[in-house]
Amino acid sequence: MAKLLYITVNPKKDIERSKGRQIGEVFLETFRQEQPDVEIVNWDLFTLDMPQMDEDLLYARAKLSFMGYKLEDLTERERSQITRMHALADEFITFDYFVFVTPIWNLGSPAILKAFLDNLFVAGKTFTYAADGAQGLLTDKKALHIQTRGGIYSTGRMEPLEFGDRFLRSALEFLGMNVMETVYAEGLDHFPKQIPEIMANAKEKAAEAARKMAKETVNQ
Repeated sequence: MAKLLYITVNPKKDIERSKGRQIGEVFLETFRQEQPDVEIVNWDLFTLDMPQMDEDLLYARAKLSFMGYKLEDLTERERSQITRMHALADEFITFDYFVFVTPIWNLGSPAILKAFLDNLFVAGKTFTYAADGAQGLLTDKKALHIQTRGGIYSTGRMEPLEFGDRFLRSALEFLGMNVMETVYAEGLDHFPKQIPEIMANAKEKAAEAARKMAKETVNQ
């Protein structure tokens, strides 16, 4: 059975108040129609229990990777942090499809997304070091980003200032994932009268992306 991890990055719990979640629900409904047996799990990053990249976690990584320490040599706090990080990465790897639903805040994604991605960069699990540089190991995974934007970032002077989608795509591709074309709804703050049209177009693209992703096989 295929598994899809649906990752929401928005503190708004009510779907009616979150345009990104509304678009995401269209994706999920369409995907279920294409793959009725898929297992879908939602991780809300604002409630997910995950370690932060603090001093203890930094030292734990360094001690285990190149300082010759073993897990039992770490402090209790270091051991707790690194164990949680590896557990999160291990669970993440068990999924086949990934959908990230985020808003753009102040030119980028909410900071909690970066904190989450920090937990996925684990050498030997999600990437490895090769003679010509790092290589991603998640080559059998498919990913999609659904993003809502208050302004216009696809063209014009704001285009080079959009760092949310750009960073997420780069991170996932670094880990080896096949990342689909981003589905976005933009201009939601600039053109409030056009919101119904903007949302309808984004939902249609989300449904198309779901049908395309569902038809792409993964190695299970």
